[in-house]
Amino acid sequence: MINSYLTIKETGHVKIEIKKSDFICSIARTETEGEAQSFLAAIKMQYPKANHNCFAYVIGTHNQIQRESDNGEPSGTAGVPILEVLKKNELRDVTAVVTRFFGGIKLGTGGLIRAYTQAVSTAIVNIGVVKCVLQKVLYITISYSQHNRLRNFLEKNNITLLNTEFTEIVTEQITVNIDELAAFKEKVINLLNAQVKFKEGPEQYVEIIHHLHSQN
Repeated sequence: MINSYLTIKETGHVKIEIKKSDFICSIARTETEGEAQSFLAAIKMQYPKANHNCFAYVIGTHNQIQRESDNGEPSGTAGVPILEVLKKNELRDVTAVVTRFFGGIKLGTGGLIRAYTQAVSTAIVNIGVVKCVLQKVLYITISYSQHNRLRNFLEKNNITLLNTEFTEIVTEQITVNIDELAAFKEKVINLLNAQVKFKEGPEQYVEIIHHLHSQN
């Protein structure tokens, strides 16, 4: 598992018009090639009269699976541009399908590349991107006398508190970014003069809204 990755916020559809042709970009999270193919099939059923349903997807922690198709458009004018936008935005586990309804005006090779690029780029901006950060659930056991000091520290450092259990001792259940875990533990040990016990729980990805930078 990698420490973080970017993906699309949610399934969505965005339509743009270029020289009377409608380009509808449908985009979704897909964690397997089977899910990508199912999403593509669903879009084709949704737009059975479309001239083209061009697509690309990137699947896997390191984008091991990459596929694209021009679906009848001139070679290299649709599938590759769609794929390049996904890769440029560093998205993982995402499928984008651009449906075209031809409006009667030919765009030429350069025009098609720009149109398909614009359709996907617009969809990504409008729908949004999230950063999935790998975090570790951590149980911190302390005495009642240490509780306020630890709580203040957690709040100051914007640490997510999941649960607090009060028995003869206090156990705080929190989540910490996996790549910050060692440094966090060291800080808590120093803060509480080593009067603390840790127990590590499972790992999980937490989604954070990612703000896209303008791209030329």
